[in-house]
Order: sequence, then structure tokens, then C-alpha cells
Amino acid sequence: MTAQTCPRQHQRTTMEIASLEPSLYTVKAVFILDNDGDRLLSKYYDTELYPSMKEQKNFEKNVFNKTHKADTDEIAFVEGMTIVYKCSIDLFFYVVGSAQENELMLMAVLNCLFESLSQILRKNVERRCLLDNMDGVFLVVDEIIDGGVILESDPQQVIQKVNYRADENPLSEQSVAQHITDKLAMTSNIMQSAKEQIKWSILK
Repeated sequence: MTAQTCPRQHQRTTMEIASLEPSLYTVKAVFILDNDGDRLLSKYYDTELYPSMKEQKNFEKNVFNKTHKADTDEIAFVEGMTIVYKCSIDLFFYVVGSAQENELMLMAVLNCLFESLSQILRKNVERRCLLDNMDGVFLVVDEIIDGGVILESDPQQVIQKVNYRADENPLSEQSVAQHITDKLAMTSNIMQSAKEQIKWSILK
């Protein structure tokens, strides 16, 4: 099933237009919707892409309308974005990249997200279980993607990093808070390193 590209176009910088290669920031957004198209989780990593909540929800609704009838993994092109998605019972998982992004890489992120959540939810990948474990869901997303950069694509590594095991209880509030603090520090280091790489790349 192929979704048609919406005529709406978004402004791109001169650098983005000049380069057709995937950027360091591979993932533009990740979101999870229920079977009514309502948002359960969303993270946008490109601040220029749908900067307002209204624009984000309109985009998500448009994507949902073009994809919700699929019963298998699919790839769609909507509003100039490459979107890979997967459905499970009453949930729809989406990973969004630019028009030039590698679809296999986006699909690897999607599969890692789904398999990681399947483990922490004891294979009950449905709306009620997801809502009951939102702290863990956010931590999984943050271990896979940081600022749009793909950090991990192995579900087992993701599970280990967020301290989940099949026979363990969900993280306590204290451990969640500590993990978030650690992630903020890690994000700062990653962004600084990325800026240095970009600077030296431009100077070459």
C-alpha cells in the first residue's frame, strides 16, 4: 500500500537542498497512535518540522488516515517525509525520516522500538499496557534515539540499558528520575561531539 504525497511542502535550508545524503540526524520524529488516530506518545527531533502542537497533530492525523488500513509493515511518503510504520492490535508505531533517508535504517529503528516494547510489556503490545508503562516506553525511545541520532538498534541492548528484565517490576520513580538525569548529561555530550564533527567537516 502506497500513500500519496501531500502537496504541502516545507522550507528547507540551502545546506539541506544541496545535500542528498542522509544527515547525522537520521530520525525526524517518532510517534505512537491508538486505533482512533489519537496520540499516545510523540517525539519530534527537528525543531523546524511542525514546530507547533497543532501542526504536529495535523501531520499525525494525515499520516494515520493514509496508513491505518495496513495490516503489515509498510513504508509511506507523506508531506515530503519518509515514514515506516507497524500496527499491533490497537496501536500504530511510526518512525519519520527525510525524503532522502535510508528506509532500511528507519525500519531498523522501528523494529527495535517494537521488539523492545514487546519485551517490557510482556508481549502485550496494546493500548492499555502501553499507558500503564509510559515511563518505561519513554526510556526505551530515548535509548534508541537521542536528538534524532540513532544510538541503538539491538532490542536486547536497549532492555539492558533501561534496566528491564522479563521477571522484574517497572522502574521506580527514583530510578526513572536518575536515568533521566543521566540521559540529559549524555545528550549534552553527544550534541557537543556532533557539533565538533560538523565544524571540522565544514572546514575540510
